[in-house]
Amino acid sequence: QDENLLPRKYFEVDFPMIVARKIHNIKSKPPLSKPIMESHSGDSLLIDSHSLDSSRYSIVGADLRSSSDLEEKLRKHSLDTHLPTLLVAECVLVYMTPQQSASLLKWAASTFPVAMVINYEQVNMRDRFGQIMIENLQRRHCNLAGVELCSSLDSQRERLLGSGWDNAHAVDMMKVYSFLPQADVKRIEALEFLDEKELFEQLMQHYCICWASKDSSNL
Repeated sequence: QDENLLPRKYFEVDFPMIVARKIHNIKSKPPLSKPIMESHSGDSLLIDSHSLDSSRYSIVGADLRSSSDLEEKLRKHSLDTHLPTLLVAECVLVYMTPQQSASLLKWAASTFPVAMVINYEQVNMRDRFGQIMIENLQRRHCNLAGVELCSSLDSQRERLLGSGWDNAHAVDMMKVYSFLPQADVKRIEALEFLDEKELFEQLMQHYCICWASKDSSNL
């Protein structure tokens, strides 16, 4: 904040029902509401039971499977598509059909001239460990509608490239873990004894971070 590196505006998108619960928690819990009120003392802050909007932060209730509805609500909350934009999805696309996630990614690629998308979700789901993960979720009535695109790092990259992004990369979380400063890793691992290291490694190999970008301004 002191170096003026905060984003111009942060948008959080979720289902309207979830947004209503989030706003109820913000309004009813002073540790959540007080910082928002204080940081916007001189700005306009609109908050009701179904939406929150300010000059720097908005919570938007929308269904990501309808990009036209999503765009309309974002623009209503002062989205500026000409600014460089970072889009982050955490275990979101896997719950959409391949057609629905492709539509969302294509919309983002065509809407923002300068943008990066970061996606965190499952990978390597065709092996035995991945199949067990799917079966466990299905027993809890949780359907991974887009799991076929989580078969490999290549399938994750190809999904992004096929949706209009200029370049794409993907690494599994075990690789990410190996990139962390070793001093931090030792400190973290000393906090609690990990007796199932093989299971931990298998789990990390079945999640990944993918990122893609397009840059018409050569930033």
